[in-house]
Amino acid sequence: MIKLISLLAAGAAMVATPLRADPLADAVKADMPGLTAIYRDLHMHPELSFKEGRSAAIMAAEAKKAGFEVTSGVGGTGVVAILRNGPGPVLLLRADMDGLPVTEQTGLAYASQNPGVMHACGHDTHMASWIGVARRMAAMKDRWSGTLVMVGQPAEEIGSGARAMLKDGLYSRFPKPSTVIAFHDSASLPAGTIGTVDGYIMANVDSVDILVKGVGGHGAYPHLAKDPIVLGSRIVTTLQTLISRETDPLESGVVTVGSFQAGTKHNIIPPEAKLQITVRSYTPEVREHLLDGIARIAKGEGIAAGLPEDKLPVVTLQDQRTPATFNTHDVTTHMVDLFRGRFGAERVKMIKPQMGGEDFSEFYLADKSIQSMLFWVGGVPQEKWKAAGGDVTKLPSIHSPFWAPDADAVISTAVEAMTAAALDVLKKG
Repeated sequence: MIKLISLLAAGAAMVATPLRADPLADAVKADMPGLTAIYRDLHMHPELSFKEGRSAAIMAAEAKKAGFEVTSGVGGTGVVAILRNGPGPVLLLRADMDGLPVTEQTGLAYASQNPGVMHACGHDTHMASWIGVARRMAAMKDRWSGTLVMVGQPAEEIGSGARAMLKDGLYSRFPKPSTVIAFHDSASLPAGTIGTVDGYIMANVDSVDILVKGVGGHGAYPHLAKDPIVLGSRIVTTLQTLISRETDPLESGVVTVGSFQAGTKHNIIPPEAKLQITVRSYTPEVREHLLDGIARIAKGEGIAAGLPEDKLPVVTLQDQRTPATFNTHDVTTHMVDLFRGRFGAERVKMIKPQMGGEDFSEFYLADKSIQSMLFWVGGVPQEKWKAAGGDVTKLPSIHSPFWAPDADAVISTAVEAMTAAALDVLKKG
């Protein structure tokens, strides 16, 4: 009987006591009330690209409080926070700060107070997580050695912020990283799930304008005019063959005409039409082929329509572009193993690349000797994910006025994952 009682007592102790203490997870959990408060404040006060002064000030203040050396105003409103902790590698962790010109319709108690501006892409969760990681890494300095560079980046939504920070000396004025890591919340994964890709994870994004010239006239006498609407329609149709008939089916590309503007009245043939096109690709070769093809098709259709040289369509590639984001193999596969060991295989997925753009790519492209990884952290509340049966077409996407992630799940998962990754990269030799 005494032996049985002892065994029962031992079993009860095992139930009451975790099999493995996890100081990192426990610290993140303890910090969540404060991080949630910061997140909600940031959500209520979103700021557009290159106008993120208030957000940047909050991040800078929190980093200083944690013991980082902080420089503000890098590349506009960017923040660079550095924590030096002896010899070792240099790791850069990035969070973007800007909101979008979207009127929020989530109904949240802490919805945006800035009319017409919303954190519809979840950058508020990124900033709150950045602060959480800064706190953890400062509190755990005995666990790592090296230099941690934490970047609060402006203007990701217009694809200009990373480039602006690099131009302002991010890799020359501050310690240059050997590894760069970032995360993005996801409207395509259940809350708390991590997803990533080995290789291309986000696309090249290019914007192209076509001015289609013609000769205006009366709609009753089309033979006396050169109709730019008909010519523009031919261009739109022929552009589809760039993907369907000119691109290897095993490669990826998108050519979408998002705007076709022409004319003012039923019976007037206008003198011009304007097309706006978004072009998506991964590899430099496919990108070049699509952009060259757009120019070739526009000119060819103009010639086929009988236009003289001075009336041929004018194709303009906009300067604002986002290069494809590439996850380097070594750091990506290593971190997937690390995350699976921490969170379990069911919460860490290898997923398909996406055709969205992300200027985190610039940090790797500035020096391809750098190891680079971007990963997703699911934000879809579990009950909504289950109700939709995992069908993302039934759920709000990022950039939607209805996007309301399970912020606590995103932030707690991201802080734990990013801190674990940082401790691994900067582990003592």
